Amino acid sequence: MQLDSGAVAEGRVTRVTDFGAFVQFENGETGLVHISQIAHSFVRNIHDHVREGENVEVKVLGRDERGRLDLSIKELLEEPEEIPRPRAIGRQSPQFEAKLRSFMRDAKERGPGSGGGGKKPAGKRKK
Repeated sequence: MQLDSGAVAEGRVTRVTDFGAFVQFENGETGLVHISQIAHSFVRNIHDHVREGENVEVKVLGRDERGRLDLSIKELLEEPEEIPRPRAIGRQSPQFEAKLRSFMRDAKERGPGSGGGGKKPAGKRKK
């Protein structure tokens, strides 16, 4: 069985990594489903979607310059009406914000070319 671009085939997940899942087919060929091709939504943890040893249906996207198969599970899933976005990171604590403002103010007072590192000259300390 030749796996060409656009083909749909079933294979077994042989390895799961942080960046994707390796799928092996009956003919012995192995391809990669990159984490971005797992689902339409943001995939934070690939282990929530695929597991080693499970059979998955994939679409062959093509081959890379080294002849390796690029695969997709997402291409076979119905696209949701609205793709959920990752949750926004909330504001930092007020203490952090105050420390950051103080740091930026001190850096501005030192001016450019001061090297940014080390201590302030002894004559310019605040009291």
